[in-house]
Amino acid sequence: MRDNFGRNIDYARISITDRCNLRCTYCMPSDGVPHITHTEILRFEEILRLARVFAKLGITRFKITGGEPFVRGGVMPFLAALKDISGVSQVTLTTNGVLLKKHLPQLANIGIDGVNISLDTLNPDSFRTLTGFDALANVLDAIHASTRYGLRTKINTVLMKGINEDDVVKIAEFARENVAAVRFIELMPVGQNFGTDIFSVGQLMHILEDTFGKLEPISPDKEKLGNGPAAYYRVAGFSGKIGLIPAMSSSFCQSCNRIRLTSDGFLKLCLSHDNGIDLRLPLRDGSGDADIASLIEQAVTNKPELSGFDESATGRLMHMIGG
Repeated sequence: MRDNFGRNIDYARISITDRCNLRCTYCMPSDGVPHITHTEILRFEEILRLARVFAKLGITRFKITGGEPFVRGGVMPFLAALKDISGVSQVTLTTNGVLLKKHLPQLANIGIDGVNISLDTLNPDSFRTLTGFDALANVLDAIHASTRYGLRTKINTVLMKGINEDDVVKIAEFARENVAAVRFIELMPVGQNFGTDIFSVGQLMHILEDTFGKLEPISPDKEKLGNGPAAYYRVAGFSGKIGLIPAMSSSFCQSCNRIRLTSDGFLKLCLSHDNGIDLRLPLRDGSGDADIASLIEQAVTNKPELSGFDESATGRLMHMIGG
């Protein structure tokens, strides 16, 4: 399925809940937010129906997100059913890692294609300040356990000026022999404005090369390492890779291949724009799959050419959209 700018849209990020067991400062306010009601949240069978429609339209790779996916009951049977849909080539998930460990045997059993785990700091005090909880040990334990189960494990680290500059080298070390990749992401003003003084991947590159030596770029044409905008690099002596996502300092809109489905059924066409369509209504008003497919195709033609991060913050907070 192609949009009006010729981009092939073949990847969907699906949020299954807006709820989370952490309160990361860049994702939601520390005092919490009103939750979407249970009647507004898509049922798993509704999400699976949409996934079947997506697959027929050529969207065959899916990332399951939250909030935190594991706070919702029934997630494992849902993931297994999603893996079994005809035409689906890949199912991965992103998690904060706190509840991950106990689910690893089932994830390995269903053949999950990858797990992304958030890790923004290795300092317990900073972790508590960032997330509101003392759970760093749980996350580190889950990372090591995930690799022991043989799952393709990646670490996601949001770059935050004045907060985790001192942690990035130690976090990058996870890629030496533990995980498939460590990906560093510039902080995006999703739902709130963090100002323009960012910790950029350019600054990070200098820090990493001063420590580890030259980072060798990997051509995506020769080695495909992910579905998104990360540029990957080899580091001498590392078995894993370093990924850099310059969300603010360098646009990757021309190669964007994704759409997002929020937990309440809104098809969001761009992370930084609020345009899209409500799919919950046609799911529940008796519309057939062909009608829903047509709505999706029409919406994708209106996918924005460029992000709006340089203009203003988007209206929805990150936990409402899906990480």
